[in-house]
Amino acid sequence: MDFELRRAREKLEKEQKDRKEKAKQRLERERKAKQEATRQREAIEAAQRSRRIDAMEAQLKADQQMEENIFSGRGISFTRVLEAVPFEGSGDKIKLPNSCFNDLSGEGAFEKGPLHFQLSVADQDKSSKSDHGSTHAGVLEFSAEEGTVGIPPHIWNNLYSKQDPMTPLIEVKYVWLAKGTYAKLQSEELGFSDIPNHKAVLETTLRQHATLSENEVLTVKHGVLTYHLRVLELKPSPSVSVLETDIEVDIMGPDTLPEKPNNQHVLKPLTFGKSESGVINEGEYAYYKFSVDDDTWGIISRGDAEIEVKLDSEAKDGDTDLYLSQHPLLFPNTHQHGWSSHDMGSKCLVLGSKDQNLGAGTYSVGVYGFKGTTKYNIIVSVQDTSNSKVGQQPVSASSSSSTADTVECSNCKHYIPLRTIALHEAYCRRHNIVCQHEGCGIVLRTEEVKNHVHCEKCGLAFHSGEIEKHMKVFHEPLICPCGVILEKTQMVQHQSSECALRLVTCRFCGDMVQAGSLAADTRDRLRGLSEHESLCGSRTAPCDSCGRSVMLKEMDIHQVAVHQKS
Repeated sequence: MDFELRRAREKLEKEQKDRKEKAKQRLERERKAKQEATRQREAIEAAQRSRRIDAMEAQLKADQQMEENIFSGRGISFTRVLEAVPFEGSGDKIKLPNSCFNDLSGEGAFEKGPLHFQLSVADQDKSSKSDHGSTHAGVLEFSAEEGTVGIPPHIWNNLYSKQDPMTPLIEVKYVWLAKGTYAKLQSEELGFSDIPNHKAVLETTLRQHATLSENEVLTVKHGVLTYHLRVLELKPSPSVSVLETDIEVDIMGPDTLPEKPNNQHVLKPLTFGKSESGVINEGEYAYYKFSVDDDTWGIISRGDAEIEVKLDSEAKDGDTDLYLSQHPLLFPNTHQHGWSSHDMGSKCLVLGSKDQNLGAGTYSVGVYGFKGTTKYNIIVSVQDTSNSKVGQQPVSASSSSSTADTVECSNCKHYIPLRTIALHEAYCRRHNIVCQHEGCGIVLRTEEVKNHVHCEKCGLAFHSGEIEKHMKVFHEPLICPCGVILEKTQMVQHQSSECALRLVTCRFCGDMVQAGSLAADTRDRLRGLSEHESLCGSRTAPCDSCGRSVMLKEMDIHQVAVHQKS
């Protein structure tokens, strides 16, 4: 019996041992399988990484090859190292010495179209890396001194930092550039899109350029305003030619507000019915803008609504003025504006259908600090006037017949019932005084007489506390930039229609330019063209009907004479 029990126990222990051994072997196989799977996965990832690196290297080589093909001189080899000499000019066209003209002519460069050059700083210290970039340019003339290259401000600012070497050396290399088809620009300042026809303004600037390169900064001037546009993207290559080509342009605003705002004015948007507040110092301007769309103007033109611009001041010792203008006049001021209000305290401009200068479009609002530092609130709203007309009744004819029983008061000149005229005149002479100023005749209470004054120059009536501001605003001489000295009313008229320095919109390029004097050409003077328009209109453009190149200022005559279009 004991033997059988021992045999059974030994058999059980052996089976348990076998099961443990098999379990151990199974775990070992699973561990090895996991290791093999991990090794294979790592090998696959390494192979994929290697293929990605090879693909990136191949793409890089392809991009480099494409760039070399684009920038290649197409059979012309011209490279010079010249000393950069700055000169005052606009655009990106450089001045080269006469020897460069001979070399380029000998290689036939002038037969291959416009000349373009790649400019880069030649490092004198080969061991150090240069922080200067490279850019591209056209050529203005071959009149520079031998060994030098004339560089305009646009090229200089894009090549060098503020710490420029005394004798910078420039490597000038002839390249071929494809014509640009697309450009994406970003303004570094706010307000560029507020300029009327801002793309036409940009087009005027680009006429002075032969090339554009990515990451360079383009300076655009519009009257007293200056904007800097960074070139973010160009197609079909990072540097393109802008000569004789149409480019699609996208213009973006700045990503963030400038940390150090310049003194350049910016139009802040106003929403109808929403108040905006601010603080203005004496002698400074704050500007806003709002737009009247076609639907809103339709309601106003019918007389069912009015535009109200209201300015409330909170400072006791400070005061403001309110100016309003319609684009293209962007920044109204004491010299140039369409509407103004100079009342003490709160000011309000109400514009309705009877105002001939009102219409659909964008308007600028200027808040001027007349005195002290003033906190203000400004709001623009559309006031419904249709309800005020409901219930109005015409005056009956019988009411006019009552004047037969009235008599004119000898003091206040009002018509008083005959039965009470004696009592009225007795009271009126004790308490009311008629202003004796010529053309006034206003009836004043005796306590109000001392505060009622007239301007010595224009004769208008004011409260005694307002006459000082009136004299300063309307009768203090203003000096126009052209040298003319006039009072406010005459100055506004002068700068809106007479001043040679006023900004007007060119009928050919759409840019805002100085009016100047009439054109030198007699025929252009008869057309009423200014100096700028005479030159700008001399550019040619293909006729839409026949494709023939015609000067812009002759296009209307061409359409009538050739195509019988009125």
